[in-house]
Amino acid sequence: MSTEEALAQSLRETLIVALQAMGPPLLAVLVVGLAVSILQALTQVQEATLAFLPKLIVCGAVMLLLGPMTLGAMRGWTEMLFDRAVEIGGMK
Repeated sequence: MSTEEALAQSLRETLIVALQAMGPPLLAVLVVGLAVSILQALTQVQEATLAFLPKLIVCGAVMLLLGPMTLGAMRGWTEMLFDRAVEIGGMK
């Protein structure tokens, strides 16, 4: 594998791991934010805390629940990245 191919593959895997790590919390916050916005529009209550706190709580809960999966994905990616760096640079 050439250096360019290895770097391109590393970049692809980096983006995939970033989606695996932060995709679920961002998606959960998006859904909660949409629900709160609809609720605020229906009730005409425009409280900033009402928009922020549910998103914070849901994001924290999702990150706690998916923490081991995220840690495993990032650990595997880090090990692969270090192995690839040694493979590209070589140990002399």
